[in-house]
Amino acid sequence: MKNIKHCLLVVTAVASLAGCGSTVKLDDVSVEDKAGQAVQTADPAAANAASTKGQTAITTLAPTKPGNATSADVLVAGGRVVYFDYDSSAIRPEFQSLIEAHARVLKADKAKKASIEGHTDERGGREYNLSLGQKRAESVRKALSLLGVLDAQMEAVSFGKEKPAMLGGSDAAMEKNRRAEITVR
Repeated sequence: MKNIKHCLLVVTAVASLAGCGSTVKLDDVSVEDKAGQAVQTADPAAANAASTKGQTAITTLAPTKPGNATSADVLVAGGRVVYFDYDSSAIRPEFQSLIEAHARVLKADKAKKASIEGHTDERGGREYNLSLGQKRAESVRKALSLLGVLDAQMEAVSFGKEKPAMLGGSDAAMEKNRRAEITVR
């Protein structure tokens, strides 16, 4: 009787684990941009022009040999900035392709490092904003990690409201300041 219970327990555990598996490779999953019109370009000037018009600049990442990827390969949606909603550290879907592009570059060259800086707008106290900036940087770091980037390749830091991208209290300025910047070196 004891052996039957043990066998049933093992069979149940194996069945549970088998149900958790997935054959979908993250690199093979298509990502649909629902944020707006997409513009395909490999030119940095054209990408910046597209992002100021509210469009998403998408570059085609040519297959690269390990160690051959450059920061220019990561020119997706303005290149390196992930914007956040007010009082949030959740990554918005329109920035997933940017994070995936950075992950591809970092996985292709293990010698590359990424610095992820979290920032906030001017609302809130210094300590609160440092904490929120760190949560934003950690969200991006975790997303990169889930895509296969080694933890040793990434560093997440917070600047809170200390380094605004745009001065002023307007809604547009505050939107530009709620961000995480990814720098690959």
